[in-house]
Amino acid sequence: MPNEQSPAGMPAASATQSPGGTSYVSSRPAGGTPPDDKPSTSGLLFGIGAYGIWGVLPLYFLLLEPAGPVEIVAARVLFSLVFCAALLTVMRSWRLVFAAARNLAVVGTLTLAAFLIAVNWLVFAWAVLSGHAVEAALGYFINPLISVLLGVLVLKERLRPLQWAAIAVGFIAVLVLAFGYGTVPWVALALAFSFGLYGLVKKNVGGKVDAVSSLTIETAVLTPVAAAVLVILAVTGSGTLLTEGPAHFWLLAASGIATAVPLVFFGAAARRLPLSTVGLLQYLAPILQFTLALLVFKEAMPAERWAGFGLVWLALLMLSIDMLGSPRRARIRRAAAA
Repeated sequence: MPNEQSPAGMPAASATQSPGGTSYVSSRPAGGTPPDDKPSTSGLLFGIGAYGIWGVLPLYFLLLEPAGPVEIVAARVLFSLVFCAALLTVMRSWRLVFAAARNLAVVGTLTLAAFLIAVNWLVFAWAVLSGHAVEAALGYFINPLISVLLGVLVLKERLRPLQWAAIAVGFIAVLVLAFGYGTVPWVALALAFSFGLYGLVKKNVGGKVDAVSSLTIETAVLTPVAAAVLVILAVTGSGTLLTEGPAHFWLLAASGIATAVPLVFFGAAARRLPLSTVGLLQYLAPILQFTLALLVFKEAMPAERWAGFGLVWLALLMLSIDMLGSPRRARIRRAAAA
């Protein structure tokens, strides 16, 4: 995630972060507009496609049963690498991966990022398959708040009053939700912090690595562990990859496509849309996840949880208002400096 952290939990000036685990660098300044309607329309469609796919992942994970969360993540790592390798071959972009791999600092950073995104994927898969889809959605709702908080604590960034107010409201929301759940909502916090830290680590990579190359290196780092896990599960009789028929095998194999395709869509959207628009689109994924948790998974939502979620949404509204005002503030600063 290059450059400073924005109020929406995305880098403010020239990059934005995707829930699929990658940062994308844009050549346009924040708040810029596409040159004509056609790029704007296509960018919006790409953005909706990316966040829409991420939003319906819980349904996809249901189709993968009886595979457990550990096997799902291991298969996701392995088949993401396979799909990325095929994609890089078609795009003739292997040189970008090799260039990044020769930079030890980049490889070290992506190794740490790989660990963080693996934790994120594992917690999310466990949450969906264990009746905690609402809490998983909460994690991605509060991620922008956590990202802003990490910007203050780690990067020593200065926040505006509305941002501080949003963080305060978010903190109260977590307390209300802890009361509603009867315990700290650790699933939501684990998802938000693992993804927020992932973005913080990726800040050091910036625009040196594109989305597909980054995912390739990260999954390559994780593949030895993922392969070992799949072998152990198969030997102990706990694995399902090769025992539940060809349909189940190909559903698990499709996890590579489900991981890489939305990243490609996201990159296309980020090139065509103002970052403020991408920042608002990011809420589509948790909204869809939350809706699925209520309507499809039939998870309970007592009054205390509604109150907590309401406070979270209020905090996000504050961040969005602040974010949408950023281009105007930037124009005023430029005019004053001229």
